[in-house]
Parts: sequence; C-alpha cells; structure tokens
Amino acid sequence: MTAGLTAVGAVLGLVRDQILAGYFGAGAATDAFLVAWTVPEFASTLLIEDAMALILVPAFSRALARRGDGVFDDPVRALVRGTLPRLALAVGIAAAVLVVAAPLLVAALAPGLPDPALAVDCTRLTATCVLSFALVGYCSAALRAHGRFLPPATIYTAYNVGIIGTILVLREPWGVRSAAAGVAVGGVLMVLVQAPSLVRELRSGSVPPPRAAAPRGGQDGRILVLGLIAPVVAFSLCRQSQTLIERFLASPLPAGAISHLNYAQKVAQMPMILSLMLCTVSFPVVARALAAGDAETARHRVERDLLLAAVVVLVGASTVIAAAPRIVEVLFERGEFGGSDTTATAAVMRVYALGLLGQTVVGALVRCYFSAARPLWYPAAAMGAGLVATGAAGVPGAQHWGAVGIAAANALGITLTAVLLLRGAHRQSVPVRAGRLGAGLLRLTAAGAGATGAGWVSSVAVGPALPAVAVAALAATGVFALFLVCAPEASGLPSLPRSAYRRTPHARRHRAEPSAAEAAPAEEPPPAGRVAPVGKASPVGGDVPLDHGHRR
Repeated sequence: MTAGLTAVGAVLGLVRDQILAGYFGAGAATDAFLVAWTVPEFASTLLIEDAMALILVPAFSRALARRGDGVFDDPVRALVRGTLPRLALAVGIAAAVLVVAAPLLVAALAPGLPDPALAVDCTRLTATCVLSFALVGYCSAALRAHGRFLPPATIYTAYNVGIIGTILVLREPWGVRSAAAGVAVGGVLMVLVQAPSLVRELRSGSVPPPRAAAPRGGQDGRILVLGLIAPVVAFSLCRQSQTLIERFLASPLPAGAISHLNYAQKVAQMPMILSLMLCTVSFPVVARALAAGDAETARHRVERDLLLAAVVVLVGASTVIAAAPRIVEVLFERGEFGGSDTTATAAVMRVYALGLLGQTVVGALVRCYFSAARPLWYPAAAMGAGLVATGAAGVPGAQHWGAVGIAAANALGITLTAVLLLRGAHRQSVPVRAGRLGAGLLRLTAAGAGATGAGWVSSVAVGPALPAVAVAALAATGVFALFLVCAPEASGLPSLPRSAYRRTPHARRHRAEPSAAEAAPAEEPPPAGRVAPVGKASPVGGDVPLDHGHRR
C-alpha cells in the first residue's frame, strides 16, 4: 500500500511539473516561483521528511514501549500534550516572520533574479506551509510509530492535488502566483488526510492501570526540545542547503537555469524517493527494536533495506542516464517548454543521476544514527563536509559549465557525505557492518553501469520517445535482475528464489512451527539475509507487525 500510494504521489508530482512547464515554461517567471519554492522544500525536509521524523519516531516508539510499565498516565498522550502545543506555537511564529521578511529572504537566496517582486509575492504565499507542514510531520511520525503507514503515504497525493487544482482555477488571474497559492492549499489538505487517524489512535490506545511510578511523559517533552532537536536540525539544514547553493549559483546564469535544475532534479530523484520508501517503513521498526534492546535485529533490518534501496535507485538511475532526453521530451516538451529546454534539462538530469546512490545511502544510514535515544552530531558534520565540497566545486562548475557544473557539484558533495556516513557507521547505536555494505554497494554499482549501457543502446535503437523510454527501462531492469539471480552473494542480498519461497504459505506454516533448535533456551540471532522464525521468540522488528502488542 505504501509503495502504491508513494507511486501515485510521485506521478502527481510529475503532472504538477508538467503543468508548470506547459503553462509557464522555463523563463524568468518560473525562476521567481522556484525561488519561493525553496520555502516548502526546506519545510518539507525539516518538518516532514528528516528532522521531525528522526526526532519523533524514536520518541513515540519509546513511549509505546513504556505503555506496559504501569505509569499513571499514558506515555503517548503525555508526549503529545508536552510537545504539540509548543511546536505549533513556534512554527506559527516562524511562518509569520517569513511572511514579513520575504523581501530580505528573496534578496539573500537569489540576488541576481530579474523579477524579485514576483518572487516576494510567491514567497509570502508559500511561507504558510511552515505551520501546515509541521503539523503534517507530527502526524506522520506519530502514525508511523504506531505502525500506521497508510495515512502518511497519502500526504503527497493530497499536496499535489491541491497545487494542481489551484493552478487550474487561478492561473488566468494570478499567473505563476497560483502555484504558490497551491502550496498553501496543499499543506492544509496534507493535515486533513492524517489528523482523523491520529485522533483515533490516541483515543483507542490502551492505558495501563496506575502503579506507584512517576509519570514520564513530560520528561520526554523536555528531552524532545532540549536534547534531541539540535543535531537533527543541523543535519537537515545542511542537507537542504545544497538546494540553496544551487539556486544562489544559478541566479546570475541566463534565465531558465534555475528551472532546468529544478525539472531535472525532480525527475532524477524519483528513483531515490521510491527506494527510501523501504527505509521510511523500516525506521519505526528499527526504533522499536532498539527500544526493546534488540540491536541485532535492527542491524539486520538496516543492512537488508539499504541494499534493497540501492537496487531500486540504481535501476532508476540507469534508466535516467540512458534515456534522459527521451524522458524530458515525453514529460515536458509541450507548450512553453521547447526543444532547447529539453536538451538543457536532459544534460543536467544525467549528471544529477550520478549522485542518486549517495542520496539513498545518506537517507538510509542517517536513520541509524538518529534511531537511539540520543542522536549524534557526526551526521551533521558529514553533511557539512559535503556541503563545503558542493560549494567549492559549484563556483568553478557554474562558471565553466553552467547548470551542468552545479549538478556535478551536488553529486560530488552528497557522495562524499555518503562515504563519511558509511565509514563512521560502526560507531553508532546500530552497528552495521560498513565493510560488507561498502562491498555490496560497489558490486551493485558495477551492475548499474552494465544496466546503463544496455538501456542506452536500447534507447538509441528505438525511434519514438515513449517506446524508447519503456525499452530502456526494461533493458536496465533486465540486466539488474539477471545480476541478482545469478550472483546474489555478490550483492549481499539473499537469493531471489529463496526469498520468494519464504513468502509462500507452505514456508510460512513451516516457520510458524518451532523446531527443536528454535525451542532451545539459548537462541542465536538470525544470520544476515534470513527472517527470524515467527513464534513466541520472534524478535522485535522482524516480519511480525509491531503494532498489535499494545492494542486491546
């Protein structure tokens, strides 16, 4: 369900970008809107995807794990009371400040913009999303910690529906400002699709009988504000600042450069979004496993999901590199978006795709660093080093190669961050095996190079654009599937036939009956690549859903 709804949201995001390209093209007006678009991009990273989730999912997981401790108050409800009002007040003030300071913000983000007044108007409209996105992120984190993934998976569908509908209704009187108004409408819809589910969870949660123990929910609220937020926010700000550097460097370039970067990035990052869906679903499982003291299960889950995410993103990156001009032609080349825009966007897209594996590794590993009670500062330092590399390479890159050079600097910076996070992985609360992961990722990258070549040849051999994209995707996927079937040990993943067999009813019945070895008092943790037997001894975080133990 999460995969399907994520795909729907991604497709609607493409439709949104197609409408922007068709109605407004890749000129000065679109550049002005995209500068204002920086606000929701930053807010999404801080308040939905990274900071809010990385802080609140472990906090809610620990509160759920303590529901059986016999405290006077329900720890989950106490956590909500201690955090939600303060969060809403803080982000509401921040949104008001952004509305007032919009001229200063635009001048700082894009000093070379030809139409700053339009960008200021759009920024004041998009600034409202700071409050709505904070509420969205809070609801998403709480629901995922409860094992409820369906409502959070619908948020980007609601968001893009709001933007598309507002553009269609207000395009004639408002122009590109209608897209900025759509951001505000979409933010409200994102809250509405989740709030009822969260209210039901909080009302239906079982409250343990009181004992002579002090309530601890308020303490979690203080820890959430004082102890956890700084390293997570620092990491998220550094990560999203790559976009700031890109638009700052692109603002003096010819009109349309920011638009070409935006369209290329949106399409190239679709494989990364789908790959990180695995980590989004697994993050609450890892946090619950750590709360229960089961580090081995958390490590196994993280390693497996990272390699699976790498497979997904490398197949997508291979297709993007192989058929970038055809993809842009199919998606955007109509209306105000011409052939020269297609050529420029495709060149940037191919370079962006080189950094997709780094983006996926960063998104997966950072959840390990932030899944324990006290997140570390190391991810922020690693992200800062990548940001410095992006800026240092972006200045000469923009001067010599324009938008393509900026995209190359982005790929370099995020890849450096991924390497640093992988090298420091053994010092975290989830002691993943960095050497084994690195070897598996290198072998998968080699398979991706072969898949790219196969997709490129297939794309060139087919004339029409849409069939060429389809054939390139099939060729890249086929080469990767052949590699995984023939050499599963090289990838670090379990063999596909064995994994498929374990999903059959016969295999599940066999695992449900504990053998003599499984019934022994001392049990060894499941080896890498295997699923723990489903029974009374199933560890927290395995294939057994975790959201039933605290329900009546």
